[in-house]
Amino acid sequence: MSEHSIRSSRVHLDVATALAKVDEVTGPLRSVPLFQHGSLLLKFYAPHGTDLQTLHTRDEVYVVAQGDGIFFDGTERRSFAAGDVLFVAAGTTHRFEEFSADFGTWVMFYGPEGGET
Repeated sequence: MSEHSIRSSRVHLDVATALAKVDEVTGPLRSVPLFQHGSLLLKFYAPHGTDLQTLHTRDEVYVVAQGDGIFFDGTERRSFAAGDVLFVAAGTTHRFEEFSADFGTWVMFYGPEGGET
């Protein structure tokens, strides 16, 4: 997407469009920014095989678009499925495990570096 469309005042995105953008990504991370407004950054993440993400400096919310698996929140492992919402505070260890081949999630980063209290 162009910088103009990422910073639009209005947006309507669907899973098919997000997946097409992720498929353009080379490399193992398979994450793509789609929209930004103020402190909000919306991405789509669709890892293959292993979740390689590292700690993040901002709070984040995942909205699982498709697929299922196990989410490790730094303490516990919990099942997740399409439609579930997951919150991760900045600086928290987390990862997706044992996820289905079709797994994809919206990712929303927001707030200041270091997270909100």
